[in-house]
Amino acid sequence: MIMKKVFSLLLVLTFASASFAQQKPPTESAMDRFLRYVKIDTQSAEDQPAPPSTKKQLDLADLLKKELEDLNLLDVRISEWGIVYAFMPSNMGDSSKVPTIGFIAHMDTSPAVTGANVNPVIHRNYRGGNIVLPNDKTQVITVAQNPDLKNLIGDDIITADGTTLLGSDDKSGVAEIMTMIDTLKQNPSIKHGNIAIAFTPDEEVGGGIDKFDIAGWGAKFAYTVDGEQLGDISNETFSARTATVTFRGLSTHPGTAKGIMINSSYAAGDFLSRFLRSVPNRPETTAGRQSYLHPYTATLDVETSTIKILLRDFDISGMAKLESTLKRLVAATQRRFPKVKVEYKSELGYLNMKEVLKDHPQLTDYAIEAARRAGITARLRPIRGGTDGSRLTAMGLPTPNLFTGGHNFHGKLEFNSRKGLEGSTETLVHLVQIWAERSK
Repeated sequence: MIMKKVFSLLLVLTFASASFAQQKPPTESAMDRFLRYVKIDTQSAEDQPAPPSTKKQLDLADLLKKELEDLNLLDVRISEWGIVYAFMPSNMGDSSKVPTIGFIAHMDTSPAVTGANVNPVIHRNYRGGNIVLPNDKTQVITVAQNPDLKNLIGDDIITADGTTLLGSDDKSGVAEIMTMIDTLKQNPSIKHGNIAIAFTPDEEVGGGIDKFDIAGWGAKFAYTVDGEQLGDISNETFSARTATVTFRGLSTHPGTAKGIMINSSYAAGDFLSRFLRSVPNRPETTAGRQSYLHPYTATLDVETSTIKILLRDFDISGMAKLESTLKRLVAATQRRFPKVKVEYKSELGYLNMKEVLKDHPQLTDYAIEAARRAGITARLRPIRGGTDGSRLTAMGLPTPNLFTGGHNFHGKLEFNSRKGLEGSTETLVHLVQIWAERSK
């Protein structure tokens, strides 16, 4: 019986692979789309009053709107908040039992590293070894730190030139979703239900997804295409809070400051120094399911200084412990600098989506099967971060996260590959087929 099941599975996978190879190709490859999109600067900015936080994100939004219209999708529009929406109707005779499935990728890139003047470099037929980026040879993608490179021998690897990030997070997802649509348009024999598409701004800084029109979009379930290496499928993220600690002093002319000036930056520096002494769990010291505290940006001035800290834990109870740790550090600094007023506040970013997605196992089951049909070994892996899907799941739209083939997000060592882009796209095509097959 076991051998019969294995043989049947091999037949399914062989047939699926052969069928995909016989399909008509899209009008443009995922790689070509990706190379075009990354050259558009869409870097978002923190602490802006409303999305999109930067108007330049609309440059990509306008391009995607035109491309979606050229593919004859319906209800293509850009909302006042910079979200691109589109709808692809079912090509089945009766799709009443097939739920509308949504696919989402974000247009912005991280504020951490510049996204202007991205110069993508293709390292063709990669033969192994470290990859030195051409315009800053101190930027090296090493095999030791990127073991997945061993699986990319013979592939075409795409990097930036060493002076910017690449933008694979998440223009890979954008390119893959667009190429999936193109592939389905070129191959009407591939049966699928209704498909909703959305490209969002400000995922990297938060807030953009709060304006998402779930009801108007119409999807019952959705996927963010915003993960990393091939096969990584996630139904679990960190829960997240952001804390802001403000230090208030008193400024006066330094020439007559004796006995008057209260320099808030000294208190801020004291608070920051306590992380190395008292906080073992920091991003640079943790992995897997370990939590962390991360002071990531600060402003220092005599009158007012601020430090922002990320709190991340997979467990809500663990989040409370992190917050208690921060408050102890605040209290210790306040005792040392009694004349400085120290203020603390924290805001919820997103919650671990597993608490909702555990009730919808078919979302990840179908995704794992779709990856296998594309010849990719898939596994569930929690994200040490968050996605638009974290917020959407909390808002009532169950949304796990799918891989894009990318690596090293938010930095100059970011990369993807032809295999990563094409394998992710093929997975998406199989995924809509599976939903059609299983929902009859």
